Amino acid sequence: MTSKQRAYLKGLAMNIDPIFNIGKSALSEEWIEAIKEALEARELIKIGVLKNCPEDPKEMAVYIAAHTRSELVQVIGKKIVLYKQADNQEKRKIVLK
Repeated sequence: MTSKQRAYLKGLAMNIDPIFNIGKSALSEEWIEAIKEALEARELIKIGVLKNCPEDPKEMAVYIAAHTRSELVQVIGKKIVLYKQADNQEKRKIVLK
């Protein structure tokens, strides 16, 4: 992913709310599967990490991106932004140039 593409996705992410909030239970296989489904449906998602979560948001972001085969766009504080192009061509909403 180029820096221009990353900047474009960051701009899009500013206007969306987190669809997942990870708390003290941290990550599980169910979370990973739910995130995969959300990425397929939306392509760009934001995840919130609650204060009571014992994990570091940056480490969690790398782990999630690796296990969902998505691109880590950014981590700001306790917010994680991920992007994955939809496998189904008809569901693609975001076009990266």
